[in-house]
Amino acid sequence: MAPHYCGVCRRTSFAGRRHLYSAAHRRRLREALGRLQAKVEAARAAIGGAAVRRYDPAEHERRVWCLCCGREVPRDGRRGGLALPHAGLLQHLAGPEHRRETARFWRENRAEAALRQRFVVSAEDYGRFTESLARALDAYEEREDERIREMAARIREAERRRQETVQAALEPQTEPQLPAGPSAYSSAAGHERDISHDAEQPGPSGMQKVPDFNWMEPGQALTFIGHQETEGKGNIHTGARPPWLINEEEEVGSQQQIGPSYEEFLKEKEKQKLKKLPADRVGANFDHTSQTGDSWLPSFGRVWNHGRRWQSRHQFRAESGEKKKKR
Repeated sequence: MAPHYCGVCRRTSFAGRRHLYSAAHRRRLREALGRLQAKVEAARAAIGGAAVRRYDPAEHERRVWCLCCGREVPRDGRRGGLALPHAGLLQHLAGPEHRRETARFWRENRAEAALRQRFVVSAEDYGRFTESLARALDAYEEREDERIREMAARIREAERRRQETVQAALEPQTEPQLPAGPSAYSSAAGHERDISHDAEQPGPSGMQKVPDFNWMEPGQALTFIGHQETEGKGNIHTGARPPWLINEEEEVGSQQQIGPSYEEFLKEKEKQKLKKLPADRVGANFDHTSQTGDSWLPSFGRVWNHGRRWQSRHQFRAESGEKKKKR
């Protein structure tokens, strides 16, 4: 007997087509059709009340495995930036290709004939879905237009308020006018004469101007911190002279160089080079500032000292702690 491969059970049976009548095949067939039927019923529920949503790739890019056709189909449809829930699955279920594949699947797997109509969508039902979807799209566009109009009205109102605020800020402030008439002019002039007379009133030591303390607006209060000797200093806190009191000659003479000079920089550079050399090198501790005569000879190598040179070598190693141990 020829082997038979079952796509529902995903196995090869060597009993031929008798596998289609086995209990295991019937059980797996019911489970697979039950999973597909749940998704088909959810799509059928949207026939009478189609909805429109904003497109979200994580939500509306899902696909459904069609057991009858043996391939995946998109669950939702898309129109621009809008998602049409269950439109893709309903369009597939109402197509002629799905009808042919469903009939073949029922025939090959010996499924119950009464259940076949549950997995297809008639042309009338799909027509009602398209009409409901068109109404949903129109309602959604009306809501979006109304929202855009409200937003535009709010923007215009905010712009109007902004212009009113700017115009009110740019309008010149009108000063209060004194009442006209000779009496008003004479009173104002007399008040000014009184102020000037009080300001120039002489003191006991001669003609001395008295400062006018009536310049502050009513309601303001200043704190008196005492008399400060600011003659020649300017700033009562730091004692620094303000810039407008400094003469140009003093300013030029008081200018100091910022940072080290070029000679100091070269000396520091030489010191940094010497730090990289070994500390116990010949002449490391030599004082270059000492005064020496013409007959000076270096003695740090012990060559011109008394004794033999090998004695100097051993003495140097003993002092440096590098004397090798005798084998």
